[in-house]
Amino acid sequence: MNYVIFICVKVLKHIILNTIANTLFIGKVLLHYRSLESTNLTAIEYLSKNTPSDGTTIYTYQQDGGRGQIGSKWESEPDKNVSLSSILFPDFLPSRRQFLLSQTVSLAIYDFLSTYITSNLRIKWPNDLYVGNKKIAGILIQNVLSGAQMQSSVVGIGININQIVFLSDAPNPISLSQLTGKTYHLDTMVEELCRAFDLRYRQLRAKKYEEIERSYLERLYRYSEQAIFQRENLSIFAGQITGIAPDGKLQIMTHNGVEAFALKEVSFV
Repeated sequence: MNYVIFICVKVLKHIILNTIANTLFIGKVLLHYRSLESTNLTAIEYLSKNTPSDGTTIYTYQQDGGRGQIGSKWESEPDKNVSLSSILFPDFLPSRRQFLLSQTVSLAIYDFLSTYITSNLRIKWPNDLYVGNKKIAGILIQNVLSGAQMQSSVVGIGININQIVFLSDAPNPISLSQLTGKTYHLDTMVEELCRAFDLRYRQLRAKKYEEIERSYLERLYRYSEQAIFQRENLSIFAGQITGIAPDGKLQIMTHNGVEAFALKEVSFV
């Protein structure tokens, strides 16, 4: 690869401008920071001051303040894992169908990891990646809407690659290295992830919505299984996941019939 080095005076960090071969969007412009508090925060700031191309991607191997869903902290040991954020302009997607982007990103990470993990890999609603009952990757998507259409999105992805020891109070982390006993080259992981993401994003841009939804359900954690869930009021109930509503709510068959739950309204037990 040919690297051009820029100096970002404000944050006093080196940025390497690069490009991923054989992609149309994701990673066509690739910005590497030596360290960051958060790739999502950096991407949002970059978007506010520039006019990036669709798929511009920011990544680092030293992220100090990464976040997950509902404000949870994402632990990442320096130089062990992949943390990146892509700036997208999915203005072709209706605001009411924005969960399709979440499904697309989840499938992209699944595609990437499935080349290394041969069993028990699942997408846990809404957009975590699990191996068995352990979490290997998470996604944080921050959308800007313009009326009935989406305007822009910052898609943050964190994947545990080479980290062996986890020190936070996260209950169930696992890494690719723990699963396979191998150590992986992080630059290669970023390239492969961007290519997988690019293919799925192109599928979304082609409006193959039914194909995306079907693929997501086929890979969904505990889909069509009897399971125990907890409501927001802490009550426990048994149910079976039957699908995903167009607005992204999880549909569960309970003794009351099919109920739809938003992110904070239900959890797995």
